[in-house]
This record gives sequence, C-alpha cells and structure tokens, in this order.
Amino acid sequence: MNTLRNANMPNPLLPISIRDLRLTRSDRPVLGGVNLKIDDPGITVIMGPNGAGKTLLLRCLHGLITPDQGFIKLGSLAVADSRDEQAMVFQHPVLLRRTVLQNLAFAAPEIAKTAPERLIQALESVNLANRADQPARMLSGGEQQRLSLARALLSEPALLLLDEATANLDPASVLLIESLVKAQSLQGTKVILVSHDQSQARRLADEIVFMSNGKVAEQSPADQFFTTPQTPAAKAYLAGEILF
Repeated sequence: MNTLRNANMPNPLLPISIRDLRLTRSDRPVLGGVNLKIDDPGITVIMGPNGAGKTLLLRCLHGLITPDQGFIKLGSLAVADSRDEQAMVFQHPVLLRRTVLQNLAFAAPEIAKTAPERLIQALESVNLANRADQPARMLSGGEQQRLSLARALLSEPALLLLDEATANLDPASVLLIESLVKAQSLQGTKVILVSHDQSQARRLADEIVFMSNGKVAEQSPADQFFTTPQTPAAKAYLAGEILF
C-alpha cells in the first residue's frame, strides 16, 4: 500500500527505462522502436503531432497495452508490479454512476474506511466539496476532470500519468489542475504529461520528450527544447507546421 510521499523520499519508479518498444495496430507500426530513459523527478511533457504514439506510450507505461516487443522498467519493477504505485488521468473522464464522494470512496476503499476525512480534503482541493452528494456524471467537463485528478492523487502515486488531461477545459479548471499537478510533483511524484499545448508545456515542463512517427525524436530540458530544438521535426512542430 502506498505511503504519503514527500520530496525527500526516493521515488521507487525512477529511473524509467524503455528499450525498443514496438507496437502494431491493423498491420501498421504505431510504436516503431521507442528508446527512452527518464532519470529525473519533476514533470516530463511528451509532445508531438497526432499519431506520433504519445498516448500509446503512456498506456504501455500504465500497463493498459502490452507491446509486441521491447521492455519497460520502472525503477527495479516491471510494469505489472508497479501498478499500485501509479495513477493515470485520461482525456475523457471515466466516472461511475455514483455520487462525487462515492467515486472517491470506490477508488480508495481503505482510505474511505480508515480516514474518510481525506476524501473531503481531496474534494476541497479541487473545489468540489459542495458537490459531494451530487451524481458525478452531472458535473461539467471541467469538474469531472478535476474529480478524476482528485481520485488519482488520493493514493499519493509515485508516478502520475496524464493524457491531454486539460484539453478543451475552461481556463479556471486548467489553472487548478496545473497547480495541483505542479504541487504533487514538488512532493516527489514523477509526472509524465502528454500535451499539444505549447503554452502549458512551457509552464509545467522540466523536460520535453518529442515523438514523431512512433519514435522518440528528441529529449531535452524544456528551456533548451523551446529555444534550440535539435531535430527538423521538432523545429517544424514548434513553428506550427503540419507534420505527417
């Protein structure tokens, strides 16, 4: 069972090592030999054009997809052994037909039993305490995503994965989610975030992983990526050109 984290604790899922990860869908290679090592804490933002393999890579890291070839190590653990230390927030929230509070209780039954006040604190952190008894699926899109993040953070994960988690949300929800993600990172959680939003990446990222055509084309500190990208594909992407 996870323990409450702080920035002084070593992260058990670092470094993250990915070697020759390959995945085919409908006879088309969608991950074509991903090689990547993430050593440092903080926030890594994965960027790249549509179809680059960003979401598929995230799903492989979380164990939702089994690659055809290659391996992933998180610290000393295989993906299957690291699931209890991970949490993922998807672009489209997946919520139960229950109340807001019951969604949290279902996701964290031990916390609901031994420390129910933490459920209310989690809702307060995303400004949803006044909606605790309302049906979760009646919330607005931004509120549903905030609930999804609160649910993910309840377990104090060592690794938090976010797949376009703020796409199409209202500015207030984006700001709140970004602040919570940054705060969680400062507490020692490794954050890997997929985003098309260059402004968001500039605000949050310590490191950028740029993907193109199912591979990692570039990996660099965020300030270096945005000022001096090293590959033609990254330069074109930052310039707003359409990449295939």
